[in-house]
Amino acid sequence: MRHLSHRHGMHLPCLWLYNAEKFGKDGLLYNVKGKIFTVLKSNLPEIICFALLIFLLFLPNEYEKIKIYQGADRTVGRVLQTDNSKLINTGLIQTGEQRCRIKILGGRFKGSEGEAVNMLNGSLEQDKIFREGDMALIVVSYRNDEIKAVNMIDHFRLGKEILLMAIFVMLLILFAGRIGLRALMSFAVTVLIIWKVLVPGYLNGNDPVLTGLVITIILTVIVITAVYGFDCRALSATIGAILGTVMTAVLGIIFTKAFKIHGAVMPYSESLLYSGYAHLNLTRIFMAGIFIGSSGAVVDLAVDITSAVCEVVGKTPDISWRDAALSGIRVGRAALGTMTTTLLLAYSGGYVTLLMVFMAQGTPVINILNYKYVSAEILDTVVGSIGLVTVAPITSLTAAILLTRKRKK
Repeated sequence: MRHLSHRHGMHLPCLWLYNAEKFGKDGLLYNVKGKIFTVLKSNLPEIICFALLIFLLFLPNEYEKIKIYQGADRTVGRVLQTDNSKLINTGLIQTGEQRCRIKILGGRFKGSEGEAVNMLNGSLEQDKIFREGDMALIVVSYRNDEIKAVNMIDHFRLGKEILLMAIFVMLLILFAGRIGLRALMSFAVTVLIIWKVLVPGYLNGNDPVLTGLVITIILTVIVITAVYGFDCRALSATIGAILGTVMTAVLGIIFTKAFKIHGAVMPYSESLLYSGYAHLNLTRIFMAGIFIGSSGAVVDLAVDITSAVCEVVGKTPDISWRDAALSGIRVGRAALGTMTTTLLLAYSGGYVTLLMVFMAQGTPVINILNYKYVSAEILDTVVGSIGLVTVAPITSLTAAILLTRKRKK
C-alpha cells in the first residue's frame, strides 16, 4: 500500500481524501439530478396544465375579433333613476320601453350621465326590469365625442360570478389540497378548449362527431392525469373512459338515425342557422353532444373504480388480478346505480316545465314518449348509461392487471 501511495506521488491519507472528495462531488451531483427529476416528475401534471393554459389563452380565435357593435362602447353603468310610465302591463308580461337614468362607469365616457332605453318584447325569458341602484351592461353609441344613444343589454353579473367562483376555488383547495389545484387547472383547460377549439371548429364546418371525439379523448387524458399523475392508475382509468366514450359515440350515431332526431331540438340551434351558418349539420352536432355530455360521468366512474382497485391491491398484497377485477366490478355495480340517475337528472332538469305542460294538458304518456324533445332526452340518458355500463368491467379488468403487475415488479 505504501508503495502504491508513493507511486502516485501522495501518501495514503491524501489518496483517500482525494477519492472521497472526487466521489463525494459525483454523489452530490447524482443526488441533485435525482431530486430535480423527482420534482419534475411529481409536478409534471401541473407543468403540462399550466403550459396548456398559456397556449390556449394566446391561441388566436378569428370569431373573437368580430365586432357586433360598430361605433359603440360596451361598458358598465349604474341605474340612478327609472321611468316605467311607457311600460304596458298585460298581466303576465310587460311590453314597451323602460327609461333609465344611468351613470357610465367605464369606457371613453366614464363618469358621464345619460338616458338609457330598455326595450321589452313581452318575453319573460328574455326581458329584464331594472331598479334604482342596479348595475347594468350597456352599449353606448356615439359619433366623434358625442353620445347618440345608450341601450340597456342586461344586468351586470360578472362581479357576483367572480365571487361564486372564488368560493368554489377556496372550498376545493381547502378540501382537496394539491389535487384540488390540479382539478382547477384541468377545469380551466377544459373551458378554454371548448371555447377556443371545439366551438370554432364546429363553426368552421369541421365534422362535429370526429372533432368532438378527439377533443373529448384529450380532455379525458388531461383530467385523469391531473388526478393521478402519470402512472398505472391513470393508464387504467384512461383506457376505460376512452372505450366507454367510443361506445357512447357509436350508439349515439346509430340511434339518432333510428329515432329520426333532427339537431334542431337543441336550444338556439335555429337561431344559429339564421345567423349565416346554414351549412352546419345540426344532427351531427347533436350526436356529438351525446357522448360529450356523458363523458364527465364516464371519467368519474373510471376514476372511482381505479381508485377502489388500487386500495384493494394496496391493502391485500397477495391478491390475484382476478379477485382484484371482481372487487372493481362490485364497486362499479354500486356506482352504476346512482350514475344512471345522475345522467337522468342532468339531462331532464331543464325540461321540467315541458313535462308540467304535458301533465297540465292531460297529454297521454304514449304521445309524450314519442315527442321529438322527449325522445332526444331518452336517447341522451339511455345511451350515456350504456356507456357507463361498458366502463365498469373494462376499467376493473384493466386496473386489476396493471396494478397487480406493478405490485409484483
